[in-house]
Order: sequence, then C-alpha cells, then structure tokens
Amino acid sequence: MHKLAKPATFAVCLAPALWLAFRAYSGRLSVNPIEDITLTTGIWALRFLVISLAITPLRRISGWNLLIQYRRMLGLFAFFYATLHVATYVVLDLFFAWHLILADIAKRPFITAGMVAFLAMVPLALTSTRGWIRRLGRRWQLLHRLVYVSAIAAAIHYLWKVKVVIGSPVYYGAIVAALLLFRIAWSVRRRQMRSQVAGA
Repeated sequence: MHKLAKPATFAVCLAPALWLAFRAYSGRLSVNPIEDITLTTGIWALRFLVISLAITPLRRISGWNLLIQYRRMLGLFAFFYATLHVATYVVLDLFFAWHLILADIAKRPFITAGMVAFLAMVPLALTSTRGWIRRLGRRWQLLHRLVYVSAIAAAIHYLWKVKVVIGSPVYYGAIVAALLLFRIAWSVRRRQMRSQVAGA
C-alpha cells in the first residue's frame, strides 16, 4: 500500500493542471481565459506551498515521520504551478514585452511581491536533489529557509492582488502566519530544553 502512496500523491498533485488543460482545450474557460489560467495556477502554487510548509508541524505533532517523504514533492509542485503562473503572465499576458514586465514589477507592489515569491523558490527547486543536499550539507537547511520568504511574499501577493481583506486571501495569510509562529515557538522550546539539560 505504501508503494502506491507516492504515485497516488503525484497524480493528485498533477490533477489541477490536467483539469485546467482540459478546460482550456475544450473551451470551458471563461471569456477571459488568460485570467482563468493565471488565477488557477497562482492559487494552486500557494496551496502547495502552504501544504509543504505544514508537513513539518504535522509530523512533529502527530509523530508520523513518513510525512517528511512527501515534502519535497509538494514543494516541487508548488514551484511547478508557480512557474506556470509566471509563464502565463510573461508569455500569454504580456507576450515577452520585457520593458512592460520590468515596469510592472517596479510599479505594481502585488507583482513585486509575486516575483519575490517566485525567485525565492528557484534556488529551492534547483537544490532539491539528494546530490545538492550532500554538497551543501548544513548550508542546505539555511538556504531552504527561503521557503518562508516565498510563503510570506506569496500570501502578500495574493492579498494585494485581490485587494480584499476578507475571505480566502486572509485565510491563507493566517495559515502562513500560524505555520511560521509554530516554527518559532518550536525553536524557542528546543532551546529552553537544551538549556535545562545543560544546567542540570
């Protein structure tokens, strides 16, 4: 059963992209298909980023260490959907008009935040292999703290994009904040425990 878990998880993670492709091919998108593709890929990128961040807290609370085996896959799917999101903007929306893209990044805060989120994910995706983990050693963990930067920037990007302080943008922002606070609290607790052991 465990051997089927990873392929099944992969299929579930890929399903939103396949469904989006089917909708686009069959003409089931709205009158603004580029907006549909942009929003769908963006929200799934944020969802997978949040889910990948939730793996460690869930593992620590539940003690189910098998969850850690799925973190890399989920993180790479977050990058996959983020790449589709950015590619839609660059290719389909602005047709490689780099002067307009750079102007957008400089002048529109929500696009600035989105690009920060995406660029922070690039080194994480590139160094996600076992070979890079061995090469970087402890530096790999330091580098992969960029995921926090990406998550915060992505949540801000979503909030500023919709310009609404209610509903799903706030929920995602609250989830990201809770996951980061959990990590901070866990680190503080570990330091306190180490100090107590050292002082015993």
